[in-house]
Amino acid sequence: MKTKLYEPAFRFFPAGEIRPAGWLRRQLEIQAEGLSGNLDKFWPDISDSRWIGGSREGWERVPYWLDGFLPLAWLLDREDLKQRGKRYVDAILAGQREDGWLCPCSDGERADYDMWALFLILKVLVLYEDLTQDPRIEPAVYRALKNLDRHIDANTLNRWAQTRWFECWIPLLWLYERRPEDWMLGLARKLKAQGLDYEAVFEDFLYREPEEKGRWSQMSHGVNLAMMLKISALTSRLSGSREEFRKTDRMLELLDRCHGTAVGIFTADECLAGQSPVRGTELCAVTEMMYSMEHLAAASGEGKYADRLELLAFNALPATLSPDMWSHQYDQQVNQISCVVMDSPPFGTNSGESNLFGLEPNYGCCTANFNQGWPKFALSTMLRGQGGVYLASYAPNKVCTQIDGMPVEVEVSGSYPFRLEADVTVRAPEPVRFPLLLRIPGWAAAASVTTEGESLAAEAGACLPLRRLWKGETTFHVAFAAAPEWMGRPHGMAALRRGPLVYALPLGEEWQQIHQEIPGREFPHCDYQVLPTTPWAYGFAGTEAAVKERPMGTFPFSPEGAPVGLEVLCAPVAWDSADGCAAPLPRSREAVGPAEKKLFLPYGCTSLRMTELPLCQGVSLR
Repeated sequence: MKTKLYEPAFRFFPAGEIRPAGWLRRQLEIQAEGLSGNLDKFWPDISDSRWIGGSREGWERVPYWLDGFLPLAWLLDREDLKQRGKRYVDAILAGQREDGWLCPCSDGERADYDMWALFLILKVLVLYEDLTQDPRIEPAVYRALKNLDRHIDANTLNRWAQTRWFECWIPLLWLYERRPEDWMLGLARKLKAQGLDYEAVFEDFLYREPEEKGRWSQMSHGVNLAMMLKISALTSRLSGSREEFRKTDRMLELLDRCHGTAVGIFTADECLAGQSPVRGTELCAVTEMMYSMEHLAAASGEGKYADRLELLAFNALPATLSPDMWSHQYDQQVNQISCVVMDSPPFGTNSGESNLFGLEPNYGCCTANFNQGWPKFALSTMLRGQGGVYLASYAPNKVCTQIDGMPVEVEVSGSYPFRLEADVTVRAPEPVRFPLLLRIPGWAAAASVTTEGESLAAEAGACLPLRRLWKGETTFHVAFAAAPEWMGRPHGMAALRRGPLVYALPLGEEWQQIHQEIPGREFPHCDYQVLPTTPWAYGFAGTEAAVKERPMGTFPFSPEGAPVGLEVLCAPVAWDSADGCAAPLPRSREAVGPAEKKLFLPYGCTSLRMTELPLCQGVSLR
């Protein structure tokens, strides 16, 4: 008798049923017009990869890129992008060996090949099957996993495969649900046995201060830790225990307490970096933590993971991309007064070019991997389960699906999170009864759902079910109340938040193209340093903040396009800088000039910013 997997609280809709709208669709369009939609045209690690018979990198970069490019193509329903993605999948499937080996290397290279790339490409193939229902995928995945089962008996997991073993559970569980065989769960347990034990990792050393500069560790590597947060979402399918999620909560609490930032990600440049606002966080860690939160929100049904996902998606993700998404950073800083080549960078092991905006600053993994951020977020805003639809986020989107054999559309419209409200429309041509489950964010001071003259109140952090017979078109309004709040940060600093958006003091930006002499860095896929044109050394001179709304621009996540701001009283303070980087703390909290009103913008709309500021002398949080 085959083992029955425990059902997750929710599942993702098939990608073909999701139709992004409003600003969210615009973000995907910008991404398709930028690096994501063009890497295969000029970047040799994609265009001439060994995965498609070329001579360049044959490991993680093509799988990383496809993991975002494929859902992007189908979410936008762009035939040109679809055909370019299919070309890669066709080449990868054609390259599979008779014994099931899938990765692009010679027989002599197999024993030393890092199987992390296999885990990644299998995730991509599973995603492609969801997009296309291609009948070639399931047998190819089956053969590759059979080969892996034999391979790791003789060649135990090591390096990146050992620290990211759980990622292979995603295609394994997918395959087991389709054609269950005992060896598959045996392989899952074998991967866990050979992989890094993260519970042991969290027993001690993560409580400590960051390791000395220049010391690199797989165990404190930020991307590994962002990925591993999804382990409980996967292992709970076998155990059925809610304790799996409590383990994740303890790990999250520890990361937040020792290394957390105001925008939901922890510092890791490239390993865990403590709480200094000038230590960086790698872009890969942001997108991977988002993906972990997406799995956790679906598997557990707990809204707090969707809260964290929005915090990352609306703040940390866009802040490390240029507004047009033709360039990105390797490391972002919460307090980032310039993006220049540093002689003595504050980062642990990353180079002085890590906070430049460019094609591949410091290292090219993020160039390929940032592509999954927005598309997978779009796929996670609505989930299916409990016989109905769960609204995990109120970003504008639409799902077109069937419930009990009847066609149903659920559409969310509006400008959330820039406005803390949204309209939700349910369309059912024929009567159909199902629950519409509304996530009420944990940050909401109050929430109301108004429909047909009736108003329902909801509790923060709860899931509000609307159980009814739906027929025709029904629209209701969801609104959340949230006042601006100051979050206490280490060493007496503070940051400003309202709803899911963190706000920062934007600096004037002067973008200067550099590295023109490097082949492949031609416009528009070029490198930039960004210099400040306005002062940055301020403290909070008061604790009142006024909301200032304005129209949304063509590039929503930009200083010019930001649809909302907070007006705050600030005063200049004595604060040193060196090598293009602010000191972690000011020299004094005493104001050295008159207070003035400053317009803070959403963190994700800034490239240069001050987010954690001191409270000026005489000012205190209530």
